[in-house]
Order: sequence, then C-alpha cells, then structure tokens
Amino acid sequence: MPESLDSQLGKVRIADEVIAAVAGAAAVSCYGLVGMAARNVQDGLSELLGHDQIDRGVRVRLDADGSTVIDLYVVVQYGVNIAEVAENVKEQVRYQVERLLGLKVRAVNVHVQGVRVERPEREGRAPATEMA
Repeated sequence: MPESLDSQLGKVRIADEVIAAVAGAAAVSCYGLVGMAARNVQDGLSELLGHDQIDRGVRVRLDADGSTVIDLYVVVQYGVNIAEVAENVKEQVRYQVERLLGLKVRAVNVHVQGVRVERPEREGRAPATEMA
C-alpha cells in the first residue's frame, strides 16, 4: 500500500517499491554488508541479489498509526561484528528514508540471511566465495 503525504497543495503518494529502493540503497552503502538477500529463503540457501534487485531484499509495511516498518534481508561479510553492522544499517536506513522521502520510520528490522566468506587464492586461481 503506497504511503501518502498530505499538504495544503495536494497529496503525494510514495509506492512501497520506491521506499524499498531507497532503503536497499542506504543499506548496501554500509560497511560490512555484502548485499541484499532474497526474502524467501528455502532450504537454508540465500541468494545474493544484484544492485538492480536490491529492493527484493526489503519489505515495507505501514502501521495503523501511519508509521513505516522496514524489514531488510541482508548478507554480511565474514569477520565483522554482526550486531554493530546491523545497528549501523538500521540507523542509516532510517535516516535516509526520513530525509529523502519525509516518512516517519517506526522500526527497521535487519534479518541476517547469510555470511559471505572469501577464500584465499590457491594455486593461482581466482578467489572463490561462499555464503553460509
């Protein structure tokens, strides 16, 4: 359901996809985050989404009081403090959505769907990556 902002000049409706795109872009700019993951994880495997699909890793809900709740599904880099990365992502997403779209964000929930591990190069091959 699109968010609405009323003013004396009229009404502005912001689609959930726009909110998701802003939230996803703000999230992937944070240190320690590898990218967004698909919301529907099956069999314990998470799919890392490309930059053109970051809004697929975001779910936007409107509460009865008119505030917005954003759920982010992310993949983090191995070796980072996951709690600190998640807190940084929450703050950055809330700030950017409120600043750019003028919406009141009640909550940002970060769901860590996986950890990406970089393997060191062996025998002259390019490094392989894994998600746990």
